[in-house]
Amino acid sequence: MDRDKLEKYRSIKLIVSEAIMVLTVIITVIILVFVVSGYWLNSNFEVERQGLLQISSFPTGASVEIDGESSWLQRTNTSKVLPSGEHTVTLSKDGYDTWSKTINISEGLLYRIHYPRLFLKERTPEGVLDVAGVTMATISPDYNTILLANATTEWQVINLDSETISPQKIDISSLFSGTSIVEGAEVGVFGGKIISVEWSLDNTHILFKTDTENGVEWVLLNIDNLKNSINLSKEFGINFESVEILDNSANNLLVLQNGNLQKIDIPSKSISSIIANNVNYFDYFNNEIAFSALDDNGFDYYVGFMKLNDKKITKVKTLTKPAKVAMGKFYDDKYIVLLLDNLVSLYRGEGYLDVTDFELSFIPERLLVGHHGEFVTMSTGAEIATLEMESGKIIEWSTENENYNWLDDDMIYVVSDGKLIVYDFDGYNRRTLAKNVSSYFPVTITNNKWLYYFSDNKLTRELLIPR
Repeated sequence: MDRDKLEKYRSIKLIVSEAIMVLTVIITVIILVFVVSGYWLNSNFEVERQGLLQISSFPTGASVEIDGESSWLQRTNTSKVLPSGEHTVTLSKDGYDTWSKTINISEGLLYRIHYPRLFLKERTPEGVLDVAGVTMATISPDYNTILLANATTEWQVINLDSETISPQKIDISSLFSGTSIVEGAEVGVFGGKIISVEWSLDNTHILFKTDTENGVEWVLLNIDNLKNSINLSKEFGINFESVEILDNSANNLLVLQNGNLQKIDIPSKSISSIIANNVNYFDYFNNEIAFSALDDNGFDYYVGFMKLNDKKITKVKTLTKPAKVAMGKFYDDKYIVLLLDNLVSLYRGEGYLDVTDFELSFIPERLLVGHHGEFVTMSTGAEIATLEMESGKIIEWSTENENYNWLDDDMIYVVSDGKLIVYDFDGYNRRTLAKNVSSYFPVTITNNKWLYYFSDNKLTRELLIPR
């Protein structure tokens, strides 16, 4: 082959190779676009639009069964492409109970399940502390600390995330007005009634609302440095209607007094001018306040929101009566939930302009955003409605009794006839974990290791993972 023909052959070969490469890139990009959009080949090599399921669990490594089929490749934590539509997901692991839920996969969308918990079947209760005389117990947001109150001025703080339980005594005699000290006695008497408690997110402060002989009293207890605690009612001489911790370390509080919403700066012990007036219900999240208030015309109510450092109020909706409001964030999407009688309205997007309405079969009295913002619960007595942000749907269900509480970030529990009964936040996977459990004190899981509850005047725990 002469030189000209050889060069021509090489040129043609190069052009064909580059054309193939370009075509391959184009085809690859097209395939990726279709895959990202949810299109996939099924087992019959037919193109169908699918969605993606991401699932994890505690403990990890559970077997995943989908629609009755399993594979040795399917373990948590994992992702799996599924056809759009309804699917039943079941998790199992040797030595543990099972978990199951029916979900709906949407075309081209991701569905995340991160909360399933499998409980060890063989657990042994262990009494770790005598709690006779305890009248109230409260657990920190990280579930590692518990405060035990009693009818004296000597309370106890305990680190639960420890092999050895060693209570630390704290003297609250100078904090509450409902205390008295008898000469010669080792400890004083606490005569107040605790109405509610709220922890700061850094687990260092507890906000108490108490009923004393002098009326309702608000006290911010600093468990790390007791001398920096403050009786808000005494300090400011105001009968606050409502108080809410504003930041993680409780340096700032939001307070409501005669319908006036104000801010308290704890380090300087100062109270701000009025932020909003005629307020009847409020919530705070991520430097924004949402509230329900009476309009200046004196007839209409409205739901508004504002940034804390910018007092410009944006009105979201005009109402005929006061409404409950709550704020949260699901991934990057902030939202406001409005509850008016049995109508639930979800506002989100820029300026909270995107609204979805739901109608419930009952009128809730309580409105609570879940710990990570991925669900909202509304309840009256034992009736609960759960708005799941992942699916955008509301599920109505009920517990054994009205005294439900949170076991961890994603599970609800009740104690009925001495039985500890747990559910996922949406009512699925009802399980009985323990018997002879006190209904007057909280139950919790610490560091995914210990299940704590109260039984026969003992703080009792069970190991959730094998040694």
